[in-house]
Amino acid sequence: MMSGLKDKVVIVTGGSSGIGRAAALDFAELGAKVIVTARRAAALEEAASIHPNITALVADVASPEDAERTVGKAIETWGRLDVLVNNAGAGAILPLAEVTAERIASIFAVNVIGPSLLAAAALPHLIATKGAIVNISSTFGHKPGAGLSHYAASKAALEHLTRCWALELAPHGIRVNAVAAGPTESGALTGMMGLSPEQAAAIKAQEREQIPLKRRGNPEEVARWIVQLAEPASAWVTGQVLAVDGGLGLT
Repeated sequence: MMSGLKDKVVIVTGGSSGIGRAAALDFAELGAKVIVTARRAAALEEAASIHPNITALVADVASPEDAERTVGKAIETWGRLDVLVNNAGAGAILPLAEVTAERIASIFAVNVIGPSLLAAAALPHLIATKGAIVNISSTFGHKPGAGLSHYAASKAALEHLTRCWALELAPHGIRVNAVAAGPTESGALTGMMGLSPEQAAAIKAQEREQIPLKRRGNPEEVARWIVQLAEPASAWVTGQVLAVDGGLGLT
């Protein structure tokens, strides 16, 4: 059992479900104090109820004001910040013929601008604790997918931000890594991607065939690597993008 996270303070965006919720629980069970953010209050409160170390904050990562408010909540409550997990994501199956400026902007607001503003707001406090940032990317941040161009491009941007921030922040002792998650059983297809249950079922069947290990992942299988990268025992790892995707990125 890892113990280096005891009494550390962690922010997990998109923490009301899926990978974010699983990561928040893992951090909390290791003794960390965790703030989870999301836009839906009911789901967020339910997620926070699973462990006494988890606190909920309704916030939208696409809102510049909420970046400062989220970091401020951590400092106001516990006086420090050790780990920022940029997990909240937005996406769409969006063929080129259907793109609009608004739809592109909405994806990048959550996947690129939001993490950037949160990291900037967190920076003075992460410098003080020599903390860590873990960005959550996707297999499609480095693997092309038809109809996923702008989602994939936003995740590719997040992966390159990870590498650039790792270089920039290394002199401050801050580590920056990313987890590139493959398809997981998190409800993203019917939620974030906006598909019908029938469409989602068809895509899941296709994914299972394409993934070398022949199954989709569980949020817990991704969360453990988020926690591992944030753990002080990983102090010599920075600028890395770890694929946790059953081998999908190899196909």
